[in-house]
Parts: sequence; structure tokens; C-alpha cells
Amino acid sequence: MTVTTEAKRPVAVSAPGIVLPTKKAPALTRSPKTMVIFSKPKVGKTSLLAGLDNCLILDLENGTDYLEAMKLKVSSAQDIKPIVSAIIEAGKPYKYIAIDTITALEDMCIPVAERLYSDSPMGKNWFTEGKPKYGSVLNLPNGAGYPWLREAFTRAIELIRHAADNIILIGHIKDTLLEKNGSEFSALDLDLTGKLKRITTSNADAIGYLYRKGDKNFLSFKTTDEISCGARPEHLRNKEFVISEVIEGEVVTHWNEIYID
Repeated sequence: MTVTTEAKRPVAVSAPGIVLPTKKAPALTRSPKTMVIFSKPKVGKTSLLAGLDNCLILDLENGTDYLEAMKLKVSSAQDIKPIVSAIIEAGKPYKYIAIDTITALEDMCIPVAERLYSDSPMGKNWFTEGKPKYGSVLNLPNGAGYPWLREAFTRAIELIRHAADNIILIGHIKDTLLEKNGSEFSALDLDLTGKLKRITTSNADAIGYLYRKGDKNFLSFKTTDEISCGARPEHLRNKEFVISEVIEGEVVTHWNEIYID
């Protein structure tokens, strides 16, 4: 709260333990702490990650099999906790951790969601009665299973946030049919379910769409009717960059355009 004098000048007022600011504080960081990158298949998302120094790739789709990279295979959501514990015990040696892909992570979180649901009063008979009837917690009437999936997914992401300063979430796209001025058009969007997509993107500092043109890959943070992107950092906002290119047969990345701190 700010109390003003007759001259309308701000006066600092403090409650016990609280000191109110009287001038603007500088930005704490310029680079995105959490970034979402999504693209069509086989554009080069994983190759791009392999070119980022000190980045650990958590490979959920076996996309790193043909790449030289710092990588760990993840076959289930239950693998994440021991991996994070090992990283923390090692002193958090990675500046970046990339999840490749969060689209696959959503599927891996379904068994965790079922366990969380079964631990609740309403789901205590899930494995004996509910699962034989519905098959998946996502098939519960009135969408009752989706909050448990969101909880499982959010817990997994939050665990990984503790392991590095910068998190990169790689996702696939899905075509969404939209209507504008009476005409239908196809929009490219992050392939996550409903509210889970909104939660993930709202918690991200930057959302970029990766696309290829010739020998160059572009990372765009421009929001259009067709593509949902955006960024909080000023140097990324409504811009796009050549993030990688092939020069004399070698893939050269330009992550310094994104991470400038």
C-alpha cells in the first residue's frame, strides 16, 4: 500500500517485517527460466538440444539414440524422482535440463494419476472396481480423472525444476480447427490436454515454435492466429531467430540468442 501526500509523492509505509519499495527494482534475469519449444516431427528439436552446452536431455521418446549428447533415458514417470535426487546429490551440475518430450510425459503420468486417485476417498476402489470398468482414470464420467493427471504432471515438472536453473520443455504440435470471420483455418498448438496445456504455457517464460526453412531452423516467439507463442523476456518478445543452421556439413546452434545472461 502507498500513502500519498498532497503533492501526490509516494511515501514508504512499512508494516512489521515489510519494507515497501519507493522505486523500480532492476530485473533479476533476462533469460527464460522455463521455456517451451514445440514443432512438427523431425524438424530437429532433439539435435538442437544436443548443441546446448551443459544441457542434460531427459529422453522420453528414444530421440537421442542417434545423437551424441548428455542424456538419460526415462521410461516412466517414476524414474524422474531418483534422477532428480541423483542430480541434486551431485551438486546440480547441469545449467539446463530438457524434457523431450512433455507430450510423452503426459502419457507417462497417467499411471501416477491413477495412484493419486486411488489414494483419495472417492477413488479407494479404483483398482478393484473402477479400472476394470473404465480402463483409464481419464475415462471417468464428467472428466473427473483429468485433475489427477494435471496433479501428476505438475508434480513431475516441479521435481525437475529443483534440479537446474533452466528448464526446457519440448513438445509436439497438434492441428486445431478454428473459425474466424466465418472461415475455418488450422492452427498449430502445443499437444497437451486442455487445462494442462494452459497451466504449462502460463508457467513458462517463453513459448517458441521451431520450424525449418532450407538449411536453417528458426525459433519464433511471434504470436499469430495460426501459432500460439510468446515470451516475457524483452529480447525474445515477438521475435524470431535462426537457432541452428548447417554450415559446411556441421550443425551450428545459436543458443546465445536465447540465453543471454
